[in-house]
Amino acid sequence: MTESKDLRERENEAKWYVVHTYSGHENKVKANIEKMVENRGYVDDIFEVAVPTEEYVSTVGGGKKIKERKLFPSYVFVKMIINDVSWYLVRNTRGVTGFVGPGSKPVPLTEREMKSFGVADIHLPDVDVNVGDNIKVVSGAFKDFSGSVEEVNQEKRKVKAFISIFGRDTSVELDFDDIETI
Repeated sequence: MTESKDLRERENEAKWYVVHTYSGHENKVKANIEKMVENRGYVDDIFEVAVPTEEYVSTVGGGKKIKERKLFPSYVFVKMIINDVSWYLVRNTRGVTGFVGPGSKPVPLTEREMKSFGVADIHLPDVDVNVGDNIKVVSGAFKDFSGSVEEVNQEKRKVKAFISIFGRDTSVELDFDDIETI
């Protein structure tokens, strides 16, 4: 119990740093750092490794596909406590060219920067919506329409609902932020 409490306290002290990598090696660097942390037992110095990505819709050849792209090509974010050993471990990972910062001194990112990059832990509360609930759309393209929920996806924070458009029930996907229960 005290060991996990100490680990949580150390993680709260950890800061996010940016590591520059060879182009196209972001996921390999992430995997290599995570493996080294696990194998060498540095779980109390390096806590998380992230490659921020976003989804987009590609319309190549007339068809629509959802694809993923890196927000910051050639960069990996590492939540860690900097000491000689952890710095050396990350800096000498295959594919890493160095930390972002003046000279060889890494500069931590602020919480505000991390939230704007979409990497920081943002815990949004679950919305109390169930299949069959009546909802009203409060924003977006279907604002002021009402309907009933047919499917709820808490992970993506979306619902599929039937709303009446021109007298016909139409299935639409809506964000939790765009609806309220009636």
